[in-house]
Amino acid sequence: MAARNGQFEMLPVDTLVLDASNPRVARYIEMYDGQVTDEQMSLALGAANYEQGESTTTFQSLRASIRTHGGLIHPILVNRETVNKLVVIEGNTRALIYRQFKRDDVDGRWGEIPAIVYDQLDRKEIDAIRLQAHLVGPRQWDPYSKAKYLDYLSNSEHLTTDQIIDFCGGQRTEVHRFIDAYNDMEDHYRPLLASDDQFDPTRFSAFLEMQAPRVQEALVTSGHTKTDFARWVKDQILYPSDRVRKLPAILTNSQARGVFLTHGAREAEKVLDSPSTVEALEEATLVQLADALSNRIAKMGYTDFLRLREDLNTPKNHALTEARDRLVELCRLIASPSTTNA
Repeated sequence: MAARNGQFEMLPVDTLVLDASNPRVARYIEMYDGQVTDEQMSLALGAANYEQGESTTTFQSLRASIRTHGGLIHPILVNRETVNKLVVIEGNTRALIYRQFKRDDVDGRWGEIPAIVYDQLDRKEIDAIRLQAHLVGPRQWDPYSKAKYLDYLSNSEHLTTDQIIDFCGGQRTEVHRFIDAYNDMEDHYRPLLASDDQFDPTRFSAFLEMQAPRVQEALVTSGHTKTDFARWVKDQILYPSDRVRKLPAILTNSQARGVFLTHGAREAEKVLDSPSTVEALEEATLVQLADALSNRIAKMGYTDFLRLREDLNTPKNHALTEARDRLVELCRLIASPSTTNA
């Protein structure tokens, strides 16, 4: 259902409750006990920005913009849960900046903040606002937070896929892909870690790429599992995540697969990109082949010689005998006088 229309109000900034349940920061806030302080919320928002590759520059730019303009262009969104409890459901960073300006006596009017206030929104209405603001809006959550929230809506709030799409648009397959990738990461990657501190949500993109049918088919046909995949991600032999797309080609090529399992996807790609041994030999000149064969024979160890001598009927001995016969015939033709008269 769509959220009811809110009313514009100027709210005392110190009366606001910052939203600790916001999926973008929830996994950091869970580490704290009791009421979340402004400092803890600031740290959580900074960590979320860092994971999205934004660092602290985005926060400082927003802070400078608000100070320069003397206020906000876009009001924050607030849910009045009770008469005395106003919870920020969109705009935690902006509310935090206002509080900092007020605390630091920055020139301007920072005691009140412009807000659109909703009265006693239920959970589904709050979900609708978040979906519209952060899954398709200008300030999207990082992919892992997006997937975590979609999984929560589907499996905890029991929203249907159609309801989720009604809120945020998109396609059914995309919603399922995010949810499946989230569950695969939680089921197969997290258990490999010694502690939750090692959990790296930026690896989520690899599990999103793994949802491609051709990648999953390659895992099955090569005798590997999703846990193997998770271990490759953890050990960074499958890095960066866009190399997951190369996995079907790597796993179906025996040479590339061996290189991948010992040296990683980057080196395995070089095997795929290089011409095959047969092609390289066919393009070599006779002189190059003769030099290579002479060098190889010269470097043979006594053990290699004995192994060839054990059974004269092996394919290797047949190939050597055939090469000898052809080389002898070629040399004979080269050395014989020409039978063609000038």
